[in-house]
Amino acid sequence: MEFWTEVRRQVLVEGLSKRAAVKRFDISWHTLEKILKHAEPPGYRQKQARRKPKIESFLPVIAEILKADQKAPRKQRHSAKRIFERLRDEHGFTGGFTIVKDAVRSWRQSQKEVFLPLTHRPGEAQVDYGFAKVQIRSQAEPIQVAIFVMTLPYSGVVFCQVFHRECTESFQEGHRRAFEFFGGVPWRISYDNNRVAIAKILGSRERKLTREFLRLQSHYLFAEHFCLVRRPNEKGHVERLVDYARGNFLVPVPVVDSLEELNQQLLVQCHADQENQSRGKSANKRLLLEEERSAFLALPARAFEARRITQAAVSSQSLVRFDRNSYSVPTKYAHRKVTVVATVDEVRFVFSDSLVARHPRCWEKEQFFYEPIHYLSLLERKPGGFDFAKPVDQWQLAKCFGVLRRRLEAADEKHGTRLYIGVLRLLERHSRSQLTDAIEYALDIDVIDPDSIRVILEHRQDQPTELLSLDGRPQLKTFNVETTDVSAYAALLSGR
Repeated sequence: MEFWTEVRRQVLVEGLSKRAAVKRFDISWHTLEKILKHAEPPGYRQKQARRKPKIESFLPVIAEILKADQKAPRKQRHSAKRIFERLRDEHGFTGGFTIVKDAVRSWRQSQKEVFLPLTHRPGEAQVDYGFAKVQIRSQAEPIQVAIFVMTLPYSGVVFCQVFHRECTESFQEGHRRAFEFFGGVPWRISYDNNRVAIAKILGSRERKLTREFLRLQSHYLFAEHFCLVRRPNEKGHVERLVDYARGNFLVPVPVVDSLEELNQQLLVQCHADQENQSRGKSANKRLLLEEERSAFLALPARAFEARRITQAAVSSQSLVRFDRNSYSVPTKYAHRKVTVVATVDEVRFVFSDSLVARHPRCWEKEQFFYEPIHYLSLLERKPGGFDFAKPVDQWQLAKCFGVLRRRLEAADEKHGTRLYIGVLRLLERHSRSQLTDAIEYALDIDVIDPDSIRVILEHRQDQPTELLSLDGRPQLKTFNVETTDVSAYAALLSGR
């Protein structure tokens, strides 16, 4: 560039003639004309592309192979090396591998899709799931969790929570928490074509929605938008922020006592992220979110319950199988159908609009959860199976329960166990701490029959009648209530 500048300066400024410049700088006349015409070297410019005679006649064959590959499984598509081998063996190609590789690369580059930049209006949201590993302290190995992510492309705000699995309950619960986090409901939300929301794809944009998604939508009244099949770029903002949330909030692998603890940490990190400013935005995310809230729908006054409802049959062992686990219900509902109401935290069982049992939700598989109280009525009829019944095998009761059983069995060898089970059945209506106190008191006064323990228990729950205070009621002090003469009732005894 220095040589180019010096030639131009000597000729155009200093007045050096072109003939003298050719001699002084030892360049051709054509080169001098080019230097004087261009302020900087224009570089090599080819008038037309070089011909490639060896590969030109085979370009249609290469294109045909690569087009057919688009319908083949991804892991069974042609590499450039395999195309070269086929051209050599099947079509008599005599050229080298490099020109084949260049032709394949050029064809693939020409076929790559070009995407249109999209504008995002205030109040629009996008939802997606990702997956990550989390270490629970009580477990030996890390577990895989589903990351629910909802983003607001206009402000760039991201919200994420982790759940044991991608399912109806976590989908609904993620929406509920996200809306509370944003302080409103986005008027339009974009989704993938996942089975939680879509029952059937009817056409390019037509979808048959699931009942639970419609229940969620009916409660919050947002509009839905589903991407075309295999076109996740229509919600590219959340696609990128799933990786952003995983890489920034879940690295290194979190070590926590529970997912609830981790979700609290994620909320803090999502709030802190709002102080950042997205590229091309005029303010940070928090200020843009405050501006965007004017486009949100209001949160409903009534809270939404994120749950899934299904029907299930109760087995002969009074167990209901749900989500690969078995939960107990009272034995009187054996061989009947119950309604299962499942949330992310618990499972409830309903029969004829009455709640009959509830258990903490288990996200593992092939686990059994027994409530011993559910089996007491059956054990009262079959007391011989009490010591072998699995539901009561690990039942941890206070020491006084064992003392009561031994004394009942010593007093009545034949029916002592049945009487003890009758005492345990008081747990169907009273708490364990109340029954424990009643049994300890009964043992102290040496009254151990079930009826006496029941009377003690119920008596302790009776509320004593409070005396009416005349303080602050001066008008009542003026009334004189005469004492009743109970001797008048003696006339009833005389037969008159």
